[in-house]
Amino acid sequence: MALMIRARPVAAASNPARRVVFAVAKQSRGVTAAAAPESRAPAWSVSAASLLSAAAVFLAAAPPSLAAADLALGEQVFNGNCAACHMGGRNSVISEKTLDKAALEQYLEGGFKLEAIIYQVENGKGAMPAWADRLSEEEIQSVAAFVYKQASEALWRY
Repeated sequence: MALMIRARPVAAASNPARRVVFAVAKQSRGVTAAAAPESRAPAWSVSAASLLSAAAVFLAAAPPSLAAADLALGEQVFNGNCAACHMGGRNSVISEKTLDKAALEQYLEGGFKLEAIIYQVENGKGAMPAWADRLSEEEIQSVAAFVYKQASEALWRY
């Protein structure tokens, strides 16, 4: 069921200025839910519920393993094992195959997906060794999540 949010101005009896009240309409049924009661809070205020909703949307949009991964462990594993060739997201063997999102989209088998990064770490490819027999499952998940986060948020520093 698709939801649509639309704003409509509502005149406030106690305030001559017009306020915007959001009404949620169920598009598929054409039924409008009751409008939220007018609040005395400033228009720019953000409720705790809004922040929690935004956090839930972020976690729901993140790949499943990324939400549960230990990014600090991933960074530690990266620095201890991967940085020799991939310092700062670079690639010292084949310079164009960096760990930037665009390069991973172009060169990584399976595209820019957490699962594809995990596969590459476990199995290696070309000059990159396989790490499945050297790292634990938790370390592999964590380092893959670290690389994914760094690339998706453009956090690598050259």
